[in-house]
Parts: sequence; structure tokens; C-alpha cells
Amino acid sequence: MRTLDIDGTDPRPSNVVLGLMRIGSLEDEAIRALVGTARDAGINVFDHADIYGAHRHQCEERFGAALDLTGADRDAMIIQSKVGIRHGYFDFSKAHLLATVDESLAALRTDRLDVLLLHRPDTLVEPEEVAEAFDALEAAGKVRRFGVSNHTPGQIELLKTAVRQPLVYNQVQLSITHSPLIAAGVAANMAGEAQSVDRDNGLLDYSRLKGMTLQAWSPFQKGFFDGVFIGDREYDGELNDALDELADKYGVTPTGIAVAWITRHPANMQVVLGTTNPARVLESAAGSEVPLTRQEWYRLFAAAGHIVP
Repeated sequence: MRTLDIDGTDPRPSNVVLGLMRIGSLEDEAIRALVGTARDAGINVFDHADIYGAHRHQCEERFGAALDLTGADRDAMIIQSKVGIRHGYFDFSKAHLLATVDESLAALRTDRLDVLLLHRPDTLVEPEEVAEAFDALEAAGKVRRFGVSNHTPGQIELLKTAVRQPLVYNQVQLSITHSPLIAAGVAANMAGEAQSVDRDNGLLDYSRLKGMTLQAWSPFQKGFFDGVFIGDREYDGELNDALDELADKYGVTPTGIAVAWITRHPANMQVVLGTTNPARVLESAAGSEVPLTRQEWYRLFAAAGHIVP
């Protein structure tokens, strides 16, 4: 498992992350098996959000209750959570940020979050309030590092007018088939081509320039929860042929190659898994260090329907 040097984090974060948004209905033993499999594979980053589950904090509660972490186990993990989505609106107010972190800590049965992300952009954000909340959380030892999710460069720069802590992460949707983040730059200035439309204001280049780590959610989804492309030969036959061929070459599964397509990028991204299947976790982890060549990477990109001019 490849690890990354991100803002001096100790332990160094794995480039594959276990997302826990679907564990709300799992029994304790199933949660322990899922997390144990991930840890045995070298995954040490575990992703939560206050909204994950049938009610607020449900998945955090299930994680905390099932694992009941010892001090040594907790120190070996990087636990992150997200905040800001409420029922029908977004809320980056100081009061909501502070209260939600306290609720998350109680649910997770831990004294700190290693990472806190602002979940989706709140257009009513007041950066000074966010800054006050971050300062209070850091001073109390409740949050060690901060970041965002689904934010554009402009939205990040707005936050930075007041927030003094480095914003070291941005969690965004990315897969081989859903990759406007990457594809727009490849087809830049091609009039009439939808791929050339910049939908995120140059987020990929901005992130590399600013030293922000992108975390890719839905790494196997065709689009916005439109189904998984792996194994779908009706709509993604050429892509699956390429995945199968490269999987045979590198001794992994197509799932591992889909992970490798993201981790191969020199932006040093992390891949956030959403599975509750330990076998799928192992397949994904196996792609962490697969050294796809440039030709292989672009072959997958083109097979997914993107323009390679």
C-alpha cells in the first residue's frame, strides 16, 4: 500500500481510503471484519460524515460501538469526518460546525478527528465564522487538520481570506468515466466539444499548485450514482476489455486497475471506497501501487469515451 506525505501527517496516509457511508445497517462483527480487512491491506484512513446513515451520525455511531478502539488502534488510524449538509440546506455557521464536531466525536468514541472537511459549498458562508470555528476546534485538540469537499478554487480562496489553517484536502467525484476534473484540460480550447468545458475552474491544476490532496469519491461509478462501469459490457464494452487485459497483465482485478488509474496520476490522489464487501476492499487495495504506463493510462481514458486529441 502506497502512503503519501501530506502536511507531515503521522502516520502517513494510505492512498486508498475506506469510506463508511453504508455501514449503518451492518452488525458489529461485519463492521469489524470490514475495517480489519482494510487495515490488514494497509489502509489507515477512514472516512465519515455526520449525515451518513438513516439518521445523523448513525454510521459514526456504528463504527464507534463496533470497534471500541484502544489507544494504540486509534493512534494507528486517520479518522476524518465531514460537516455542513443539513436537511434541505447547507450550514457552515460557527455554531453548527462546533456542535457537529462534538456530536461526531461522541458518536465515534474518540477525542479528536484527524481531518475535518466542509462537505458541500455553503454559498452563504461567512469565512470569518469558519475561521473562528476552526481556531476553536484546533485549540481544543478536537481537530488536527482541515479541508473541504466538492469545492472550487474560488470557494477555497474565499475561505482562505479568513481561515489560517492549511486546507490540505478536497474530496471530489472522480472515476475513469466521470472525470471532467481531468478531461477538460486534455481537450482545452476545442470549440464545440463538451469535454473542453471547464466545470470546476481548473481544480486539478490548482490543487497541485497549492499542495492540496484530492480524494476521489465514487471511483467506480459511471456518473452521479448512475451505476458501476466495471463489468458493464453493454455500455462500456471497450473500457472493460482494456480493464480485463491490464488486470491480467498486473495480476489484479479490473477493480484494482480502476483504482490504479486514479492513483497513477502525479497529483497523488487518494481513492475513497464506498463498499461494505471485504473482498472488494482487497481488490481495490491491490491497485494502490500498480505502475500503469502513460500509454496504458491514456488507453483507459480513451476507452471510457474521452477525447485524446
